Amino acid sequence: MKKIFKKILISVLLVLVGGGINFYINLPALNPKSSEFWSFLAFVIFLAVLPFIIVDKSKVIKKNAEGKGTYINIDFKSLNFIAIGLIVLPLIVILVGNIFSSTIFNAKRYASLIDVETVAFEEDMPETNDVTNVALMDTSSAIIIGNRALGSLSEVVSQYQSSNVYSQINYGGTPKKVSSLEYADFFKWLGNRDRGVPGYIMVDPVYNTSEYKKLKNPIHYTESGYFGDDLMRKLRLSYPTKIFGTHSFEIDENGDPYYIFSCLSPRIGLFGAYDVSEVIIFNPCDGSSEIYDVENTPSWIDIVYDGYLATKKYNWQGMLSGGYWNSVIGNVGCKQTTDDFGYVVRGDDVWYFTGVTSIAADESNIGFILSNARTGEYKFYPVVGAEEYSAMNAAEGEVQEKGYIASFPSLINVAGEATYIMVLKDSGGLVKLYALVNVEQYSIVATGETQAAVMASYKKLLRENGVSSDAASYGEEYTFGIVEVRMANIGNESFIYLLGNDGKTYKGNISVDESLITLRSLDTITVTATESDTEGIFDIESWQFAK
Repeated sequence: MKKIFKKILISVLLVLVGGGINFYINLPALNPKSSEFWSFLAFVIFLAVLPFIIVDKSKVIKKNAEGKGTYINIDFKSLNFIAIGLIVLPLIVILVGNIFSSTIFNAKRYASLIDVETVAFEEDMPETNDVTNVALMDTSSAIIIGNRALGSLSEVVSQYQSSNVYSQINYGGTPKKVSSLEYADFFKWLGNRDRGVPGYIMVDPVYNTSEYKKLKNPIHYTESGYFGDDLMRKLRLSYPTKIFGTHSFEIDENGDPYYIFSCLSPRIGLFGAYDVSEVIIFNPCDGSSEIYDVENTPSWIDIVYDGYLATKKYNWQGMLSGGYWNSVIGNVGCKQTTDDFGYVVRGDDVWYFTGVTSIAADESNIGFILSNARTGEYKFYPVVGAEEYSAMNAAEGEVQEKGYIASFPSLINVAGEATYIMVLKDSGGLVKLYALVNVEQYSIVATGETQAAVMASYKKLLRENGVSSDAASYGEEYTFGIVEVRMANIGNESFIYLLGNDGKTYKGNISVDESLITLRSLDTITVTATESDTEGIFDIESWQFAK
């Protein structure tokens, strides 16, 4: 009997020590609706039965009522089959659960998870004159620009680094990208853990600027922290049964930092169609947190549903509405999103944008969807035209001699026309030009160094091509006498600068309007212009001699 008790003791120790270490490192959700729970259970069972998985026969003394002992034989080999069965059982649950939760048995249920409202593009999408609600910058460019904000902060940059993950948020009605600073390595964490992380980076993806925000109360729980300072470990120990989805770094209206964690639950079977059911708002400065049902998420939060989940749910509907086998063989009526997405700020919310194409995956879209990142609402615009990558190639081809690379575009309404907007970057990832491409006629492409310049050029192309007579000017009119005329070459483009007797400087792109070259000092002209990103300089959209 001593041998039995010894094995039981070893079994308990293995479970407590080995299972504890596994949980501390891998942080599985202790929830039977999570496959990682069953994998963890299989590991714990293996540790528990390990001392009994032996191939021998042992004799054990069994005493009767009179105290006399007799020997009995226990065949531990026969226990091996039971032990192996116990280990395999959780793995069988994973296999069976996934099979019966799969699309092959539940196609119609997957397809009905979301409701998509079909709306007219020109009626629902506000017309754009000045692009201030579209995040044109991708994460790789945000990292480069964000690092600029740290370059002059020698004390900060020597101990911390900008994260490679930026969250797209709405802050003050405009799009921003934010990222927490992280410890540069283990030893930087060890030396700075008491003082914490001092701030975060905010990038303006519209005007390509960044700034470092120093916090009054430093961040103590981060993704680069170790042991108890690790962000995921802190959340797992606080919520051991929650199935975490993605998380994002956000700031509230006061600029205070939070991590937003989406909690998932399967909507089909045991492991099928994971969707957001709850939201955890975690304060990384003091470690406090609150949990909300997804319907009651505070309005200042922007990212509840990540873009990949949003597009996956639409694809379930687009591919499976006609049944599973139709999605595999017939493909009748099947449609899917393109493989990336952009961001648009509308009202107080961030929306994901992506094109919808037929399963044939030709180079055209049959429409577009917008998905609300906080509420999960979907809108479909039935606009037929070029898909995003064709538009990106068209923009790159417009300046092919420069070798610029287009970012994934977003969608705006210019004079009632569905239009792709994107930035063109150099090999170093820096934004060099803006580009507008007409969705239905993607041969209509305009580029410019500023949003005002590219908008003026694009509207001129719409008028010249007879696409839209509504592409009117949107700047203000100024009448002035020309005091001085200067010419400048920027890149491969020529610009004219007019110093007016009103004290303003007006800039015109000669490649857009060659008639500008005819202007001379002492001419009096009327221009339609908008103030550029450079203070005191106005971009000319159109001009004429003053009457």
